[in-house]
Amino acid sequence: MTDSQTDLANFARLIESIEPWLDQVVIIGGWAHRFYRLHPSARPVEYPPLTTLDADVALPIRLEVKEQDIGARLVANGFREELLGDHKPPATHYRLGDARSGFYAEFLTPLVGSQYDRKGTAKATDRVGGVTSQKLRHLDLLLNMPWQVELDESKGFPLAAPTQVQIPNPTCFLAQKLLIHSKRSPEERAKDILYIHDTVEIFSGRIQELNEIWRAVRLRQNARHSASIELARKRLFGELSDSVRESARMAVGRTLSAQAILETCNLGLSGIFQ
Repeated sequence: MTDSQTDLANFARLIESIEPWLDQVVIIGGWAHRFYRLHPSARPVEYPPLTTLDADVALPIRLEVKEQDIGARLVANGFREELLGDHKPPATHYRLGDARSGFYAEFLTPLVGSQYDRKGTAKATDRVGGVTSQKLRHLDLLLNMPWQVELDESKGFPLAAPTQVQIPNPTCFLAQKLLIHSKRSPEERAKDILYIHDTVEIFSGRIQELNEIWRAVRLRQNARHSASIELARKRLFGELSDSVRESARMAVGRTLSAQAILETCNLGLSGIFQ
């Protein structure tokens, strides 16, 4: 089995584990970006997607109760808890025990209201559906109006039957990347810029559709967030920066210049978020 086949098989194990909640949870991060290519609205691109060892799963604040919780199903499917840090409850990676590739899942849920409780302790984690979930600002965007893609054996996923999974719509994916950009590490910033560029390119024929999504989403957003998205776009892509240059270097095997990234992102984002 190749590394790529192993990655897909590991992800299929995760999907089997969370199958009862697939209509409530959203696959985000690098795997969502990878799945954009499977959507009917996507245009074909020749370069491979960025890959990642971890799978990020966004959970709503309140998850419908099933016969088993997510944690129990993960354990039954070979995942083990890896506790990190000293938050209460501690941040947790759910690592697939026999995954030589290091595959693990992480669960995330929206941070609503203040970042701190009355004692001044950061509200960094919570228990949702039997798993520890990291609380993040602006994650609610990724749960808003999700799209669906189908995974099956023809796409490399060894699943018993074709399975629909939810991913963020590209507009909300891009908006969230812009809103969190200033909080990211330099390496994460460069990678996010490449995610933004590739997402714009993949859906370059659907800019008007993505703008219509934004018009609907914006009505539910804080006006300050809308302004922050526009400001972040101008800061990120107003001129060539070290982050943009580094994102071009990350595009291994592609003839993609920093200037081309700048122009594509400016043109696409200005059309989506107008």
